[in-house]
Amino acid sequence: MANRKVLGVGIVGAGFIGHFHVQAWQGVRDADIVAVSSRTLEGAQDLATKAEELRVGSDVAAYDDVRALVRDERVDAVWVLVPNHVRVETVRAICEEVTNGGASLVGVAIEKPLGRTVAEAREVLRIVEDAGLLHGYLENQVYSPGITRAHELLWKRGANVAGNPYLARCAEEHSGPHKAWFWDGTKQGGGVLNDMMCHSVESGRYLLTPPGVNPADWLTPVSVSASIDVLKWSRPRYAEKLMELYPGAPDYRKQPAEDYARASFEFRNGDGETVVVEATTSWSFVGAGLRLSFELLGPEYSMASDTLSTESKIFLSRALEQMEGEDMIEKQNAEQGLMPIVSDESATYGYTAENAAIASMFLRGEQPLESLRNGVDVVELLMAAYLSAQTGETVKFPVDLEGFTPDVAQGTWNPDS
Repeated sequence: MANRKVLGVGIVGAGFIGHFHVQAWQGVRDADIVAVSSRTLEGAQDLATKAEELRVGSDVAAYDDVRALVRDERVDAVWVLVPNHVRVETVRAICEEVTNGGASLVGVAIEKPLGRTVAEAREVLRIVEDAGLLHGYLENQVYSPGITRAHELLWKRGANVAGNPYLARCAEEHSGPHKAWFWDGTKQGGGVLNDMMCHSVESGRYLLTPPGVNPADWLTPVSVSASIDVLKWSRPRYAEKLMELYPGAPDYRKQPAEDYARASFEFRNGDGETVVVEATTSWSFVGAGLRLSFELLGPEYSMASDTLSTESKIFLSRALEQMEGEDMIEKQNAEQGLMPIVSDESATYGYTAENAAIASMFLRGEQPLESLRNGVDVVELLMAAYLSAQTGETVKFPVDLEGFTPDVAQGTWNPDS
């Protein structure tokens, strides 16, 4: 590994997010994809073929066993992109191969959220650190160019003169996930709060923290106030539609997960000031497609970003019959009218910069700033938000969440109680 000029990366998980990462790899120079594993060999082969077609890897090996991928001598680091309910067992299998001498890895990068509970997230961190591996938390939005550039400029031109920012507003909204397991609170760990507020929380922490500083070192959590609800998908018409679209998904009339969540997180920053992250997430959003929006406010400055405010749009009249697709934007909801185009989603949403940064640091033997420790912090904040939503009370830190599993994740949540 010390003499390698390019990092050999194994992708574990060949679903939707795996394809997004492979697409993003076209902007990565310090690493090639050398292997893919999935629960089915066919799925691994499909993604391996895509990597070869995009020229982000050659002779990409396909496996249906993660241990076999880790033992591949070309694999220097692993990107873990598997579903939430198999996250811990997958990470354990990878690290056992390392500690038992069956593999020689430098690092592991893991998709969000790190676990379905605080206990799971801490276990993932412990397993990886015990194996002596470098680690990266794959939170793409803190690498998004529109956010990182605005963050850099506001801290340089605004905060350095007028003082620290005090309020970050972050929202992620779309019409719902692609796979049945996402809709199942017991497998996913909750609903939209767990699935997407992990993005908004860490983006907010990032925006409120000076460039080059770890949010964990700058922000101390004080309190969380949150609420959750199921606004759309428990209605009979849409509950039936959900099961039709995604066979195996729960009946949301009987076992719902939240499709809307909002939370306010209060922190004390490194200068002792009160700062706030307001986060809103939704699977019940009606619009052109996925919308990510961000705001940062300070004493004499502010910034705003909205991924649906694109530089290019197209118009298609009602006379044109269009097949359904996602060629204009992720979670696309229409094929006619005035439609925004996100020209390079993997770059806009931060996947390209994320993979380039983490791969480069792994290659140099350096620990990324956005680490699994940040992932644990995020899960703690999410679980505190669930606790607040369940009790109807503000949760104050410190709070013991080690044994806490949200009602949604247990399949027992009643939104009317």
